[in-house]
Amino acid sequence: MDLPQTRKTGLNLPAGMNETSLRLETFSGSFRALSNLSSPSSRSSTCSDRFIPCRSSSRLHTFELIEKGSPVKEGGNEAYNRLLKSELFGADFGSFSSPAGQGSPMSPSKNMLRFKTDHSSGPNSPYSPSILGHDNGFSSEASTPPKLPRKVPKTPHKVLDAPSLQDDFYLNLVDWSSQNVLAVGLGTCVYLWTASNSKVTRLCDLGPGDSVCSVQWTREGSYISVGTNLGQVQVWDGTQCKRVRTFGGHQTRAGVLAWNSRILSSGSRDRNILQHDLRVSSDYICKLAGHKSEVCGLKWSHDDRELASGGNDNQLLVWNQHSQQPTLRLTEHTAAVKAIAWSPHQSSLLASGGGTADRCIRFWNTSNGHQLNSVDTGSQVCNLAWSKNVNELVSTHGYSQNQIMVWKYPSMAKVSTLTGHSLRVLYLATSPDGQTIVTGAGDETLRFWNVFPSLKAPALVKDTSLWSLGRTHIR
Repeated sequence: MDLPQTRKTGLNLPAGMNETSLRLETFSGSFRALSNLSSPSSRSSTCSDRFIPCRSSSRLHTFELIEKGSPVKEGGNEAYNRLLKSELFGADFGSFSSPAGQGSPMSPSKNMLRFKTDHSSGPNSPYSPSILGHDNGFSSEASTPPKLPRKVPKTPHKVLDAPSLQDDFYLNLVDWSSQNVLAVGLGTCVYLWTASNSKVTRLCDLGPGDSVCSVQWTREGSYISVGTNLGQVQVWDGTQCKRVRTFGGHQTRAGVLAWNSRILSSGSRDRNILQHDLRVSSDYICKLAGHKSEVCGLKWSHDDRELASGGNDNQLLVWNQHSQQPTLRLTEHTAAVKAIAWSPHQSSLLASGGGTADRCIRFWNTSNGHQLNSVDTGSQVCNLAWSKNVNELVSTHGYSQNQIMVWKYPSMAKVSTLTGHSLRVLYLATSPDGQTIVTGAGDETLRFWNVFPSLKAPALVKDTSLWSLGRTHIR
């Protein structure tokens, strides 16, 4: 006799449990599945699908869900409120409070769900923003703090009186040698000021019939050239104060000079540039005729391959060392071009500045003649000098602000603006270490400014110097 077959449900039930232990009950049109997973001996215990978190570990204060509580009204039962919070949210809930004080987690906050760093964990906690702790300048809102601008002292640390320093835009009367000796042309004389000991020496006196129009040291700093109002170019031994050579050839004053490794170039009001060589007996070995007015700016590139010249004809010319014709004729300036500087950091990068009607600093790629940038400074540009320690340059200005400006390159962001001269800042030279500049003006003063960082520590310029503060005379 066959037994009745048991209907298979397709469910694998554990031992001690049958299909009747599963039932489906209906409550108000909704369904709820109940399962009794207990053994027959303990059917009273049930399992719940609800999870109630521990509020003491939820770190509500981290998300600023606790705001500052309102002050307790007069006559209120503060003890009862604390007891009620303890019963509702746990005994240790009161230990969490906002930085401003105790608060209620039930009241809405204006800063709700805005995350902030949890400073309760120690500096070595894996939840800290950095393994360096909280004193490293990092925060959750700004992972990298903004870099502080370099501080440049606003006042000169040394002032020299320079009587008879001429107020003439086209002259170049100040230069600083690589041996730390400053040369200044004052009237008919050239004076040497040794920076290490402040010793002043008179190099020469041209006499009543002539005057100094330009001075320029050789790169080694042993010889100095002097351009005169009569058109002569003299070369002197700076250590022995002895004249070595006198070159002729100019018809009128030689207002600008420039040395390369072996050639001395001189620019004159006669519109010509003469190339002089101490090894040759003649006055000059080459004449460069390209300007239509007085030559007032002249600089050799650092590799001696190119010579840049600026004139009162608003032109900037670039000459090849082997050519008598300019390789570039740049005419974008609308005023006299006296300020010229070659970059020591990038080959073929030339900066030039225009006079009162132009006021612009322009940057050129001399390999192709393209203008890279132009910045309107708002004032007559008298001089430019590039820092050899950092990629920055300094400009001095005349009408109408008479300021000194330090720029970052290539952004041309202003690092600092210095004022102090009462007249146009016509003269500029840089110290051998590249940190200090000296400026001269028609107010008959020379001012020393610490504007560039040292090569080893570019982060900060300290207002220190080898010279004592005060004002002294250069003669």
